[in-house]
Amino acid sequence: MCGVIPAAGAGTRIQPLAFSKELLPVGCRLDGDTERPRAVSEYIIERMLLAGATRICFVISPGKSDILSYFGAGLNGAHFSYVVQPRPAGLCDALFRALPLIPPHEQALFGLPDTIWFPENGLCALPDDRLSFLTFPVEHPEFFDAVVTDASERVQEIQVKSRAARSKWIWGAFKMPGSVLQELFDLWCERDRQDEYLGTLVNEYLARGGRATAVRAGERYVDIGTLNGYRTAIQLLASERQQSPLPSPVNQCSSLVE
Repeated sequence: MCGVIPAAGAGTRIQPLAFSKELLPVGCRLDGDTERPRAVSEYIIERMLLAGATRICFVISPGKSDILSYFGAGLNGAHFSYVVQPRPAGLCDALFRALPLIPPHEQALFGLPDTIWFPENGLCALPDDRLSFLTFPVEHPEFFDAVVTDASERVQEIQVKSRAARSKWIWGAFKMPGSVLQELFDLWCERDRQDEYLGTLVNEYLARGGRATAVRAGERYVDIGTLNGYRTAIQLLASERQQSPLPSPVNQCSSLVE
């Protein structure tokens, strides 16, 4: 299983920084018996590894060599690779840069590197055979992509940053087989690659008979892309640490997914 992390954005909402926003120190980690600062992107990597990813692919811009220098060839037994998005062209363009690395039969996880969410093993709840979204309840869905579902949690629509959002549940990460990723890429090309946001492309995919599921396994979600979000993340991590002062073991997902 491959985890894909789009990290080519400029991060203008939280600039100026002297480094890529994906390396912003948030919280800490243990290095032996020593606590060290932890880059925000390490959280999504940790969650992907918990879900069974053995490979991580970063999609970076030409100027983000510091991400490559920080992570190198791997972490915690997972192999890392890097593909380049030559210029900012939206999330769809970034995700499809990783398509050549994902065969049709393999599952792929997708998550944003400037977010922190709980529970850590939320991705384990996503099915393997279709496009599926890990969703989280938020107070202001208009700032995110709201996921509208029917009673069986089948996705009906993704509402992209809509002031009239009909759902308090937003997607925070998603999963699909490589074959579905190829279908989405073909559809994107048919639409002249005009879809910048994933939600508009998924809506067309659904309109043409595609299937997607929303799994309401998320509990807390923070976007670190703003200074206010950064402060909220610090508070969230402090709260989690008080509740679980000892590092939790890496859990296997096989018991959580049918």
